[in-house]
Amino acid sequence: MTKFVDGLYSIFKPSGITTYDLIKIIKKIFKIKVKIGHGGSLDPIAEGVVVIGIGKEYTKKLHQILNFSKKEYIAEILLDFISDTYDIEGKLQKINIEKIPSYEEVKKVIEKFIGEVEQYPPPYSAKKFCGRRICDLLREKKLSLEEAKMIIKPKKVKIYNMEILNYKFPKIILKIECSSGTYIRSLANDIGKNLSCGGLISKIVRTKVGDFSIKEAIKII
Repeated sequence: MTKFVDGLYSIFKPSGITTYDLIKIIKKIFKIKVKIGHGGSLDPIAEGVVVIGIGKEYTKKLHQILNFSKKEYIAEILLDFISDTYDIEGKLQKINIEKIPSYEEVKKVIEKFIGEVEQYPPPYSAKKFCGRRICDLLREKKLSLEEAKMIIKPKKVKIYNMEILNYKFPKIILKIECSSGTYIRSLANDIGKNLSCGGLISKIVRTKVGDFSIKEAIKII
């Protein structure tokens, strides 16, 4: 069994749990008493690399990783549905597609997003309003979806590269290299809109955070 000492670790988060759940599990299994944190969370639907810092010296380094590390994802996008969460776990709505986009049309749209882009975070996100996470306010019905969309402001992010690994309508599989703070769910939604289709994430794997790779990621559960 892995023995954790103070340091930075690449940990594999499986889908179905939150990043906070993962930290609680690590604390419990390995009886860690010192400070522990992460360098960027993953949605419950997502799996892959989470950088964990253990000990005061190393948790201080997480700010740099959180805000300035390049990220890499493998994302599966469905073009025939939309949802309120921009992923398959939300309230789904089937979209009637008048014209199925060709590979070349998909490639052309994807190339539009490479570089510095402005994107709106998904309504169901950890962005805060009046000290509360907007996703929690939505789930508690203290905000409507329309109100959340009005509150959320756009942000600039950078997409370094996107590569089509596979395309067979309605599914696109992309390899995405992007800056910290990029919302892949928003990217999927925006790609779908540009193709006059739906667009949501059906599966996502974070394969890299800076120099931390999924290849050496430690599996706890």
